[in-house]
Amino acid sequence: MFVEQILKAKESGDVLTIKPTASVKEAIVCLAEHRVGALVVSSTGTSPEGILSERDIVRELATMGEHLLHKGVTSIMSRQVISCQLTDTADHILSVMTTSRFRHMPVLDRQVMVGLISIGDVVKARLNELNLERDALEEMVSGH
Repeated sequence: MFVEQILKAKESGDVLTIKPTASVKEAIVCLAEHRVGALVVSSTGTSPEGILSERDIVRELATMGEHLLHKGVTSIMSRQVISCQLTDTADHILSVMTTSRFRHMPVLDRQVMVGLISIGDVVKARLNELNLERDALEEMVSGH
């Protein structure tokens, strides 16, 4: 299964972005409002400059307390953005996410951000694929 197929199966293909000038408080409101675990930090909405996840916020909140809310998202975002292509496989993406210990990955097509996938999206797609394979094997064995 390819990333392009995973994106097509998602309910919404929209990538939630936040401007680098936004505050952490604005980011928290956006995360809660849209019930997502991460936002792509982007000036243009098409090119990732960083990712801000719930983990980033919780980690910094533990040390900074409520002062964190007034900081800019760029002060705590993950700057090293690992992205993928539409032609990457689910197995490859799972390996990268697991090894690098992150849960969200922007999808680029010719250097333009076209989606965002989570580890949950990839696992769900992979499980669906395995179920289809199992069903096909059962049909072959039973002769139907």
